[in-house]
Amino acid sequence: MNGDTEHSMKHIATFCGQCNCGCPELWIDPDAPEERRVVITDDFGQRIQMSLGQLSDLVDDVKNGVLDQVLVGG
Repeated sequence: MNGDTEHSMKHIATFCGQCNCGCPELWIDPDAPEERRVVITDDFGQRIQMSLGQLSDLVDDVKNGVLDQVLVGG
């Protein structure tokens, strides 16, 4: 991320965090348009942006087991 963007964003969570490999992170960018306010970065320098509503739907799906088959190799 560039320095200007990183300063305005609020760090929410680091996923893994057990190493120094650049683990995926969740950020909130209060200056972004509403539909791009949530930012998820990965350890390859890529990022996705979504709305808080989309993040809520994603979290609900994960809680309801939608991704369970992916995790067990299904």
